[in-house]
Amino acid sequence: MILSASRRTDLPNYYAEWFFNRIREGFLYVRNPMNAHQISRVDLSPAVVDCIVFWSKNPAPLLRRLDSLRDYMYYIQFTLEGYGRDIEPHLPDKKAVLIPAFQELSRQLGPRRMVWRYDPILFNPRYTPDYHLRAFEEIAGQLEGFADRAVISFVDLYAKTRRGTAGLDIREPEKAELLDFAGQLAETARRHGFTLESCAEAIDLAPAGVRHGSCIDKALIEELLGCRLKVSRDKTQRPECGCFESIDAGAYNTCRNGCKYCYANFSPQQVERNAGLYDPESPILCGTLGPEDVVTERRVSSLKETQISLF
Repeated sequence: MILSASRRTDLPNYYAEWFFNRIREGFLYVRNPMNAHQISRVDLSPAVVDCIVFWSKNPAPLLRRLDSLRDYMYYIQFTLEGYGRDIEPHLPDKKAVLIPAFQELSRQLGPRRMVWRYDPILFNPRYTPDYHLRAFEEIAGQLEGFADRAVISFVDLYAKTRRGTAGLDIREPEKAELLDFAGQLAETARRHGFTLESCAEAIDLAPAGVRHGSCIDKALIEELLGCRLKVSRDKTQRPECGCFESIDAGAYNTCRNGCKYCYANFSPQQVERNAGLYDPESPILCGTLGPEDVVTERRVSSLKETQISLF
């Protein structure tokens, strides 16, 4: 099993204590976002969890707890771009806090287990292509040697993201502009030792030197584990997504970063209500079990092939 922690919320930033309590107790409950009364009990024993993939804009709270993960393989996708508080209002200072946290995590885990995400990219009168090129260059210089993979994507204006980005005057660039922009990012990435990949992009950026990537990356996990995995593509994601199957530990409408482009939060009011229910001792994130809830054991097992492979 691959555990995603989490596409739905910033677990490391806000709910690290809950997550480590779940690791200690060896299981968690997760509510089905499509059926609120259907709850899965997920085994978290190292025997079945092949890899944990962390997603975060501030995984600094993990630093003091890494020893609790000694029995697990994991890597961290760390989102770090050039936006100010008009876009990401609740994050700590990037130069003073986030870049040093990235560097320290890399010192402890190694650069292969750190993935730098500069995404999603949006264009408006303040955040122009030139602005992003300068910000990417500056951050790449700070992270050089601390990771070897960088990931980009462009903001998708779904109905949910349109609500959050209303008033930001976002424009959608033409294909030729995107290819030129991506090519300049790829050149900057190359100079600083990064391979540049895209995340769930329909546009083919290969002519610009950007390959399609996957956040739940089978090849990377096999490399880290030193064995092959029996795992399929995740059919629940968008067709453009290259991710493989995983179980998500989080819950929508719980992230307190407040990012304007967020697709995982539907309303600030609901986030505040859910976050108010947070109990680090509960088996379920930001909630309690109700009389109509049905808990079933999720059938999980290791995905490792029994025959050892050498890489």
